[in-house]
Amino acid sequence: MENEKQKQLQIELKPDVAPGVYSNLAVVANTPSEFVMDFIAMLPGLPKAEVRSRIIMTPEHAKRLLFALQERVNGYERQFGTIDLHQPEQKGRTIAPFGTGEA
Repeated sequence: MENEKQKQLQIELKPDVAPGVYSNLAVVANTPSEFVMDFIAMLPGLPKAEVRSRIIMTPEHAKRLLFALQERVNGYERQFGTIDLHQPEQKGRTIAPFGTGEA
């Protein structure tokens, strides 16, 4: 039990990172040794879509991310219903990462 406590990873979320970065488009590319994911914000009235964040990871970590996202999407759909990719303006959606609580 003591050994388990020593192996736990401590994760720090710094205040400047905590708000997150909004993205409504992702572009994924890869080489044999890495995956590159650009997270982009396309906003109305702006002539350019801006890359807000770039994440580079190994193929092994990309596959782990794939599984983690699939698990979270499955949990979301169990709780809130199927995500319909043909209706991007789903009820209750906001530009913010969390709903406003209004029905």
